[in-house]
Formats: sequence, C-alpha cells, structure tokens
Amino acid sequence: MSIISIFLTALALAMDAFAVSLSIGMKSKNERIKNGLKAGLYFGIFQGAMPLIGWLLGIKFTNYIVKFDHWIAFILLAIIGGKMIYEAIKGEESDITSDLSVKVMTILAIATSIDALAVGVSFAFLNVSIVLAASSIAIITFIACFIGVFIGQKLGDVLGGKAEFLGGIILILIGTKILLEHLGIL
Repeated sequence: MSIISIFLTALALAMDAFAVSLSIGMKSKNERIKNGLKAGLYFGIFQGAMPLIGWLLGIKFTNYIVKFDHWIAFILLAIIGGKMIYEAIKGEESDITSDLSVKVMTILAIATSIDALAVGVSFAFLNVSIVLAASSIAIITFIACFIGVFIGQKLGDVLGGKAEFLGGIILILIGTKILLEHLGIL
C-alpha cells in the first residue's frame, strides 16, 4: 500500500471524528485550543489504536467483528445525537458535546473509530506497515479534529441556539451513514 493510499485512508477515517469535532466546536465558547486538543487527542488516539487492534486480531475474528460493529456505532451516535436534539428542543443545555468528560469523549471516540478496526483487519492481509498506517491515521485525525473544533465554533457563533440541534442531527447522520455503508445500502 502506497503512502498516498495510506494518507487517503487516514483522511477518510478521520471524517466522522471531524464531524463530531464540528459539533464540539459549536458548543465551545472560549476554550477552543483546550477543546481542540482534547478532541484531537481522544479521536486521534482511538483512530490510531483501532487499526492496530484490528491488525492484531487479523482474520481470526473478522467475521465476529464485522457482524455488529456498525450497529454499535449507530446506536451510540443515535442516542447521543437524540439527546442533543431533545435538549435543544426543550431549551436545555446539553452536556454531551460541551462538558467533554472522559466518559463522553471515550464513547464518541469509540463510536467514530469502529470502522478503523475493520480497516486494520484488512491491513493484516495487505503489505502495509501497520506502524506507519496507524500513526498516520492518528496524526491526520488529530489535525482534522483540532481544526474541526475551530470551524465548529465559528458555525456555532453564526447558528446560535440552533447549533446543538444541528450537532445532534450530524451525529445521527454519521451513525446512519456507518450503518447503511456496512449493510451495503450506500
């Protein structure tokens, strides 16, 4: 696998985490750098670790992982997105993308990096340097998410109170996209 292919794979894998980072940014008021670093680190570490885990699991467990990974991602993102939409409609402030607790960030990072696990399994069958691939995925995801928080904050300033509602829609759409891709519909 060429460096360009690894880069493009890393960029594609980073897009779900980037979209969630936009949602985080929409809720960020003053702590852009702190929240950008936090999003970048969580998503970057998980996106980089999952291909490594998938590579280590290899073919032996592929059938078990691929059967349910998309459902886990869909359910987690739909619940979090639904909660954000509900609280936006009720006029309550959601803590999902504004508190950025370890629990919330870990759930979001797992949900957006499950597809990287499957990619890691495929790396086991290709002539891929897993260290180069995993580190490239982690670095590109970190950069994308850091930038995503900044872009999201600008969008949040423009959208005002609609930002949380839009953030919830984005999370549900990401979960739906993951599910439909794995079901072969997209």
